[in-house]
Amino acid sequence: MRSVRADSIVKRLILGVAVFVSTGALAAAQSGTSKPGAWSGTLVSSACNADEAFAEVPDCYKSVAGAKMALLDDTDRVMYELDPQESVTAHLGDSVTVRGTLDLPTIHVASVELMSIGLAVGQKAPAFSLHDEFGHVQTLDSLKGTSGTVLLFFRSADW
Repeated sequence: MRSVRADSIVKRLILGVAVFVSTGALAAAQSGTSKPGAWSGTLVSSACNADEAFAEVPDCYKSVAGAKMALLDDTDRVMYELDPQESVTAHLGDSVTVRGTLDLPTIHVASVELMSIGLAVGQKAPAFSLHDEFGHVQTLDSLKGTSGTVLLFFRSADW
């Protein structure tokens, strides 16, 4: 009886290892593929790592001899190399959207656009509905006061 059970355990172990190795090989093969798309973030010096850039260390926003511009995606805390550098006409610290092809860890840049944040002065806010901290639905009309409305959204550090 024990030998049948031991054989069953060994077979399951071998099957598990085979699945694990196959999954790893598939993931490695897929990671080498290029992915077209758009990535947004902040231009920083490649002399910094993602944690330093995310912490806004001042040196990450200065030109450093031998360093290049990189894109910090602060949502995922990932830094991407940008190639060619000549196509990056924005400056360190600028928020941009980079379009191109990702071939980790490099984005082959097709275009770079400066991001604009917020509405222009005098521009009307679009209609919206959001749940507040109490679960109630708020809309532009429900928040509008007699002198207008100011909405301030901020991103907390624990997102």
